[in-house]
Amino acid sequence: MLRRPPLIALSYFEVAARTKSFAAAAKELNVTPAAISHQVKALEEYLGVDLFVRHHRRVSLTPAARLALPELQEGFQTLGRAVDKIRAYGEERLIVTVCAEPLFATKWIVQRLHRFYARCPEAEVRLQASLHTVDRARDSDFGVAELKRAGIDVSVRLGYGSYADLEPQRLMSLELVPICAPELAANVDGVETLRGLPLLCDSTLTRFDEPCGWKEWFRQQGGKIGPFRELRFGNGLLALEAALAGQGVLLGSRDLHQAELSTGKLVVAFDSPLNCDQAYYVVSAGAGLERPIARQFREWLLDEANMLA
Repeated sequence: MLRRPPLIALSYFEVAARTKSFAAAAKELNVTPAAISHQVKALEEYLGVDLFVRHHRRVSLTPAARLALPELQEGFQTLGRAVDKIRAYGEERLIVTVCAEPLFATKWIVQRLHRFYARCPEAEVRLQASLHTVDRARDSDFGVAELKRAGIDVSVRLGYGSYADLEPQRLMSLELVPICAPELAANVDGVETLRGLPLLCDSTLTRFDEPCGWKEWFRQQGGKIGPFRELRFGNGLLALEAALAGQGVLLGSRDLHQAELSTGKLVVAFDSPLNCDQAYYVVSAGAGLERPIARQFREWLLDEANMLA
């Protein structure tokens, strides 16, 4: 049998060759530059020929690499078309793959998902939670290509709503208020009281170029900003569990913590919201590329958001 070529290494080589930079390839593939270098070196050992000339902070192609690159790129395009055909076949099963930030996926989509199944009982929703849906900069480089590469039909992005080749639709504003367990709220009688309590932080909100956290909240209230004690958690779900355990006051969204607020497990400690520039947006491949089930799910998300407006 013919030995199959290392497709992962070849795909890393193609991106590095196209961008002429291991760092740029790493950014596009969401891996480390060391991973790119490792895969390229393994490919060179497999082929028995050098593919790059390493310079300071850049690389250039060897003659062998330049010779092979066009056909390799054509091959990946052929593979991509084959995968698209397989994925299109799944349309008959009405599978929709959705990705959102962990807190939104768990506390907003999952809580309402039964209503989508009531609308489309034959559908199968494959929901993923990822912090990669948080867009740090005002102008995001996330687009149709990234959606297709990840195999995502619908993505809920937390960011500023500016994308190169997507048409985002605003789902929900990001408005944050101090919330905590009732026994802790009983000790709150003003901004200064809050400053003396443990303050819980969802580190997701510190990823932005323009963060929205306790420092910004205290600045909005006027007076001095600090000092205050802040406990940071890697995502909103961890911060929520800490708030439920009475470990501190969380700067959170009423909409995303509706279940806990409605049952009294959490209460608003100080009703002065921080209105953030960021918001939740829904994006998909768009007209001509969007599968019918993806369009139905996107429209359902918008309908659910309009019910809250």
